[in-house]
Amino acid sequence: MTDYQVHTLPNGIRILFKHASSTITHCCFIVNAGSRDELGHQTGLAHFIEHLLFKETERRNTNQILNRLELVGADLNAYTTKEYTCIHASLLNQHLERTVDLFEDILFHSTFPEDEQEKERGVILDEISSYLDQPEEAIQDDFEELLFKGHPIGENILGTPESVAKLNGADIKQFIDANYNTSEMVFAVFGNYDFKKVIKLAEKYFAAVPANDAKKHRIKPGINGKGLTVITKPISQTHCIIGGQAYSSSHQYKNGLLLLNNLLGGMGMSSRLNLEIREKYGIAYTVESNYTALTDTGIFSIYFGTDSEKAEKASKLVHKELKKLREQKLGVLQLHQTKEKFIGQIALAEENRMSLIISMAKSLVDFNCVDTLQQVFDKINAVTAEQLLEISNEIFDNNSMITLLFEPKE
Repeated sequence: MTDYQVHTLPNGIRILFKHASSTITHCCFIVNAGSRDELGHQTGLAHFIEHLLFKETERRNTNQILNRLELVGADLNAYTTKEYTCIHASLLNQHLERTVDLFEDILFHSTFPEDEQEKERGVILDEISSYLDQPEEAIQDDFEELLFKGHPIGENILGTPESVAKLNGADIKQFIDANYNTSEMVFAVFGNYDFKKVIKLAEKYFAAVPANDAKKHRIKPGINGKGLTVITKPISQTHCIIGGQAYSSSHQYKNGLLLLNNLLGGMGMSSRLNLEIREKYGIAYTVESNYTALTDTGIFSIYFGTDSEKAEKASKLVHKELKKLREQKLGVLQLHQTKEKFIGQIALAEENRMSLIISMAKSLVDFNCVDTLQQVFDKINAVTAEQLLEISNEIFDNNSMITLLFEPKE
């Protein structure tokens, strides 16, 4: 039995609702359009548009947009990923209508004036510089560029100083017309309401939005081979990423890889990589693994930062742990403990209601349904030790992984 409700407006926009006995509402509006949907000369455009949504509409200036929710103590924010644009807000229940009103205004009535474009160009250039000053952030972007060389997924979400300088109003209009498909939009609410009230508000503000049935032409990326890339930078430590392409969000082994990722270098101090590299040898302050599933591919990576003289040993220890998973099947107790830890972490994450409603909205966009917590647990518990061995030999194969090093300049 589902614990959420869905209503579809005639223009295709879907309303997702989950009830919560709370005085606080969390809501979001997801658009299935991200940086991978940009044309070759438009790198950074989806993120540029996200910034400009808060600048000026047909009936509000920047101050009126920003004050609309902040004056009642609500929190408004947004972000862009490779595949989505998301606007979200947390607010007291009595302010839901003013939030829906604002969402509709900035998403469908923004004017993108040229003077605001120029201002945001400067803001984004500062944002790019800030990321470049953080090697632990910059290395992830460079790693994805290597992994998906020549494909939009490999491009930096922020764009480059050169590409951002060239973005204009024509690009903005083209991108929105081509990618803001109303059937691929979800407005999601997590709060203490009658669903009929939520539908009534959605109909009042979103029903008049013109339908857009633009079809996406996303191309699945090809496979890039193994290899080592070394880049010298004015930094004090060596930073390293090891990884490769992984399973998509719809792959049958996605849950198995999520489980392996958590075992290797997920949350908490008891991951294998943390115990081996940080606790046992004390050679890295940060070591972690990450798995991001996209609609037609995925990204698996292991990151660590350490003193240059310790980097080789840290790398060998990473490969030692990966080799164990390729060669040794998890025992019954190990598998049970791995599942229990992961399930517990997922259950605790449900307490972050904003993250939960955003995750539900994305699931509705991608799969036209949302798994209950029990269904998620059942899928994890269904993973076998044999499957984990198979996954490890496919994803952690040295011949399908690349390594990127940021090394200090001598």
